[in-house]
Formats: sequence, C-alpha cells, structure tokens
Amino acid sequence: MGNDEKINYWLNISKYDLETAEAMLKSKKFLYVGFMCHQAIEKILKGYYYSIHKEVPPFTHNLTYIAEKCNIYKEFSDEYKDLIDTLEPLNVEARYPTHKKKLMQNLSYEKCLEILKETKKLYQWIKKKLSKK
Repeated sequence: MGNDEKINYWLNISKYDLETAEAMLKSKKFLYVGFMCHQAIEKILKGYYYSIHKEVPPFTHNLTYIAEKCNIYKEFSDEYKDLIDTLEPLNVEARYPTHKKKLMQNLSYEKCLEILKETKKLYQWIKKKLSKK
C-alpha cells in the first residue's frame, strides 16, 4: 500500500465513523454518537499523522496526544480544544458498563447534535489541512 492509499484508508474509515455518528443520532443511540465522533477525529488525526511522518500512527486513543504529535494541536481554536476535551472521556466511558448510566444522563439529543456539529467542523478543518500536504 502506497502513502496515498494509507492516508485514504484513514480518511475513509474516519468518514465512515462520522456517518455512523449521524446514524446513531437519528436512532437516538446517544452514547454512541460521542463515541463515533471520537473515533472519526482519532482516525482523521491518524491519517494526518501518517501524511507527516510516513509511519504507523501511535497506538493510542488520546486525541490531544495524537494532535500534538501531528504538530497541529497548537493551531486548534479554543472551540476545537474544548471539543477534544468533550470527546476524550466519551471514548473510554462508552466502553465500560459502570460508566454508561452516568454518561447517558448527560447526553440528550441537543447535546449530541452539538457534539456532532462541532466534530464535523473539526473534521473538515483537519481534512482541509491534509489536502494541502
């Protein structure tokens, strides 16, 4: 697999995860909206990482860490940094049943809609930077 194919791999699965987040919102599976938004940003960041370093991205789900390794975290607006802070726990907490009940109490349609909207903005911002590489 060539460099472009590897980058496209990350872009394609990131887009798929974003589409899945939209489907989860429509079906009112609120817990998984945030989880899939996290996954979408994680994977587009990993594509960006690959575009810079030409090596396998780090095996981590920590969005801040990956963005810092891509040297773009410092370029994030406060809005994007806040989104990252919102998404980080949704990745872990969605996986563990003891946290699901508490998390579900904080997620509404409106909250998930906002998370999805902000995720799409960050996704497009990263994708635009990636296309300039």
